[in-house]
Amino acid sequence: MILELTNNNGTYLGLVTAVQFAPVLLFSLHGGVLADRLDKRKVLIATNIVGGAASVGLGLLVTTHAVQLWHVFVLAAVLGVSTAIDAPVRQAFTSELVGNDDLPNAVSLNSANFNGGRLIGPAVSGLLIAAFGTGPSFLINGATYFFVIFALLKLDKKDFFHQDRPKSLGNIREGIAYAKARPDIYVVMIMVFALATFGLNFQIFNALMATQEFGLGPVNFGLMGTFIAVGSLTGAIASARLERFRTTRFVMLGGMAFSASIMMLSILPNYTTYILWLPICGLTALTTLVSANSIVQMSTDPAIRGRVMGLYLLIFMGGTPFGSPLIGVTTDLIGIRLTIVVCGGISLAVSLFVWVKFRNKVQVPADISVEAVLKSRNRNHNN
Repeated sequence: MILELTNNNGTYLGLVTAVQFAPVLLFSLHGGVLADRLDKRKVLIATNIVGGAASVGLGLLVTTHAVQLWHVFVLAAVLGVSTAIDAPVRQAFTSELVGNDDLPNAVSLNSANFNGGRLIGPAVSGLLIAAFGTGPSFLINGATYFFVIFALLKLDKKDFFHQDRPKSLGNIREGIAYAKARPDIYVVMIMVFALATFGLNFQIFNALMATQEFGLGPVNFGLMGTFIAVGSLTGAIASARLERFRTTRFVMLGGMAFSASIMMLSILPNYTTYILWLPICGLTALTTLVSANSIVQMSTDPAIRGRVMGLYLLIFMGGTPFGSPLIGVTTDLIGIRLTIVVCGGISLAVSLFVWVKFRNKVQVPADISVEAVLKSRNRNHNN
């Protein structure tokens, strides 16, 4: 939609991506607090109503030919607010649905489910856009939110694995202090920030490679998303069986592999070789990120898990409002291929630095409770 409204302008594509993710900076930590304090299912129903309404609204504007650039920006921001609150609540809700014993596999299978949708969605959407324009894709996407709402309403609360509520209402500062006292967690967050901000920009990379480098249209762009999802789905399914790789050291190594795979994209000469390499990018990305997500969820005290996941999601998506406009401007200045090299190089450099500095400092403490971790942190500060 942005490329159509702006004649394939990379700067505007980066800006609208930033607007969609900017609310993460303001609301994801508060979403984590809500996850620890409120009924998660009710919060998720509310966020899905808002997200679905934003997508349907944009679809109606497009199909009635009333859409303008500012409409896209405003509704992207509304969707961003919904996502910023939804994401940490949904992550923390997983353990209530399946319990701690099955949580690692649930995280992996949730990623498999997500990427199974990505196998079909981009390709179908590309065909829809080619045949009917972007409007029907937005409307169909909006309708899917209401299937999620229906599923949430049908869940039987009696079957939930209820977690301990914090003894006090808790606050954001406590979640940050807990994460800072856990090297195994904060090192994962450093890695995720670098990979997500600079590496996970396929929305920009693929759109501009398809239009500017290969001279192709929406069907081919949609297929790019499907090929990424092939690798992502494979990685997500494999992660469900690779419990011994759910370590902080593995996340560091996976980050290096993913960064190298991104840099490889910049030298592929044509559309065929490009899409054939995309599954490698998806595989390395999802294997790394599923491990990171599992580590943070599994090794966090349930009483503070919502706030820690809020911080995790802030770091995971919070760099995008700054990175995306910068990447968009960079593509206009030096071209998309060099931009991909720079982005992959930055995330690789961070991965190497973290490996050298922290690889021997990421042991999980014997007692992960909030009280024990913060008491140990205070004792270390006093010493």
